Amino acid sequence: MDQKHLTYKEVTNLGCYYTPPLFVNKLLKMLNLEVIDFSNYTIIDSSCGYGSFFNFNYNTKPQRFIGGDIDESAIKIAKDKFPEIEFYNLNALQNINRINYNISESEKLIIVGNPPYNDITSKVKMNIKKGYLYHIDEDIKTRDLGISFILGYNKLNPDYVCILHPLSYLIKKANYELLSPFFNNYLIINSLIVNSQDFSETSKGTGFPIILALYKKEKKGTNFYQIMRQDFYTISDKKFNLKFDSIKNYIRKYPRKFIKYDGNSPLFWTMRDINALKRSKTFVKEFSENTIIIDLRKIEYYCYVDVFKDYIKNIPYYFGNCDVMIDNKEFLKIKDSFIARCLEKNPFLSKYFNGQKFKKDEREIYNYFKKLLGDNFVY
Repeated sequence: MDQKHLTYKEVTNLGCYYTPPLFVNKLLKMLNLEVIDFSNYTIIDSSCGYGSFFNFNYNTKPQRFIGGDIDESAIKIAKDKFPEIEFYNLNALQNINRINYNISESEKLIIVGNPPYNDITSKVKMNIKKGYLYHIDEDIKTRDLGISFILGYNKLNPDYVCILHPLSYLIKKANYELLSPFFNNYLIINSLIVNSQDFSETSKGTGFPIILALYKKEKKGTNFYQIMRQDFYTISDKKFNLKFDSIKNYIRKYPRKFIKYDGNSPLFWTMRDINALKRSKTFVKEFSENTIIIDLRKIEYYCYVDVFKDYIKNIPYYFGNCDVMIDNKEFLKIKDSFIARCLEKNPFLSKYFNGQKFKKDEREIYNYFKKLLGDNFVY
């Protein structure tokens, strides 16, 4: 059920992207497979919106259902839909404890839901972002609402956490480390990947992967390096993993601070992930705080990224938050083709190759990307 009472700007700043019923059902079916008897469990959604996660046939009736949300209008609508459920109109990110929801320390607890996400440092929709609109406890305050919510879940000490969140929380090392208090205590035991474009009000131009994830409280937690090697499955039955070599192992992705530009070296725009590359430049002619001064000994790798950008249309959404991937051994065999194509697009770079000529074979570039991506190559 789409939210109707918030404006587009409010949706963006509050991170309130209401969950399609199909995704709610897929996620909670994972929970039903894991928990056969809910009669001893309390189920809470602390960012419940209109209460989508309560409208599901659990294996058995839970001991209690609890809903919470900072949005008073959403809570009123949820109460009308589910009069038998306990609802609390409160800020889930302030003074986090079970007492706020009248939950005892001895109750077995399951958290469900789709926590709000809004990265206030992201340039996407930056023109309408205001920063945080309400108080967040300092020990869970991060640049992203979703990360703060998950850190808050950890403080409630649930037995299971069954939620949707951007896949980038798992696969980007900086995000994983921010979430380490949670991942140290919870093991991911089931998951499914969906496209953000299937949510109402989200970006329609650039889809990114959302994971439907079931976590269980376990001492061994969720290991980052295992995540980078495990297989994931999409809602359309595609299988993929993240066992790619990354361009970051060969060149700089970000500018070096306090380095004076000599005015002669070629320049490249800051690199983030594949989705950012869709929107950003590659080679540029003017120096700025967002430009990388290229080491000429590595310039062929920057040519690779420039050509990689042309093939992003062949890369599925679920790799959108990954670094630019590379098969270095295969690339070096055909690097002349990459350089030649790059020079066609950026003729001003020819002076850095001392007049050397390169022969382009478009077919071998195409075949390189087909082999790199395998079954995940989009035709």
